[in-house]
Amino acid sequence: MGKLKKINSEELLFNDITKLIEESKKYVAHTVNATLTILYWKIGKRINRDLLKNKRANYGAQIVATPSRQLTEKYGSGFGEKSIRRMIQFSEVFPDEKIVASATRQLSWSHFIELIPLKQPLKQPLKRAFYAEMCRIERWSIKTLRKKIDGMLYERTAISKKPKQLIKQEIKQLRDEDKLTPDLVFRDPYFLDFLGLKNTFSEKNLEDAILRELESFILELGQGFSFIERQKRMVIDGEDFRLDLLFYHRKLKRLVAIELKLGKFKVGYKSQMELYLRWLEKNEMQAGEETPIGLILCAEGSKEQIELLQLNKSGIKVAEYLTDLPSKQLLQEKLHHAVEISKKHIENNE
Repeated sequence: MGKLKKINSEELLFNDITKLIEESKKYVAHTVNATLTILYWKIGKRINRDLLKNKRANYGAQIVATPSRQLTEKYGSGFGEKSIRRMIQFSEVFPDEKIVASATRQLSWSHFIELIPLKQPLKQPLKRAFYAEMCRIERWSIKTLRKKIDGMLYERTAISKKPKQLIKQEIKQLRDEDKLTPDLVFRDPYFLDFLGLKNTFSEKNLEDAILRELESFILELGQGFSFIERQKRMVIDGEDFRLDLLFYHRKLKRLVAIELKLGKFKVGYKSQMELYLRWLEKNEMQAGEETPIGLILCAEGSKEQIELLQLNKSGIKVAEYLTDLPSKQLLQEKLHHAVEISKKHIENNE
């Protein structure tokens, strides 16, 4: 018995020491990454200011070559011309050192490389700021960040359809207060190609497929969602009602009711969702939570009806889902058209 106790004690000690070592290694790796990222920002800033005089001109091909050669001779690889140009771009597109320093708590240099606009999709400052802050707050891996950019997440969120000043304001709140709003969380359309549904299927087929691929569905919804229940039963005036899916969003601190619909959006879906939301507010909402919010997923939206119903005032979002993804060009055209229509609608209301 005594020998067994000694073995257990030794194993516990070994496990504790192993945990300390692993935690220290992670801390050192994080500190090194943050320090290097700030260093690269400062190098880019100094070369841009002192040698290029803040003039782009292909980043002064010959001028950049000199410090690159000198640094490589002294410190080895990592300071090639391509790397130096990235550092210069880094300091240009993220001009505020405080913002960079804060972001390095979650973002690595490799994350920033994905955000530096060598490619067309991230040339817009607001779009880049959106991805940087969402990546930070949701702790995306580099692979996830790349996937979100390729999947045009920004264009699919409601925030992209707002005037620039409102977008800036929401991103600033996200940066300064870690405050997520529904317009940053919900998107349209949702990509459900992973469900493997083809041709004709029923709402039950759709629901069953989502539950089979729940992890993938939550990844598409976005981080912060937790599944609670399917076919949530509500008894109202002695009559049974069933909500398709019930989730909770940790950052928004609210229940999220999801209804799955085939075909186009119909006006009656609004009153149905309103009934569910008010029941959840009365019977399920906990102290400290925000009022429940609804998401109606349809195969096709009815833009004018949705606009006239002013669903946002009822805490209801409507979005399309795609079980077969179109080409990227077609998707870009569709999303660009949706953004332009939404912005014109906002301008007309103002």
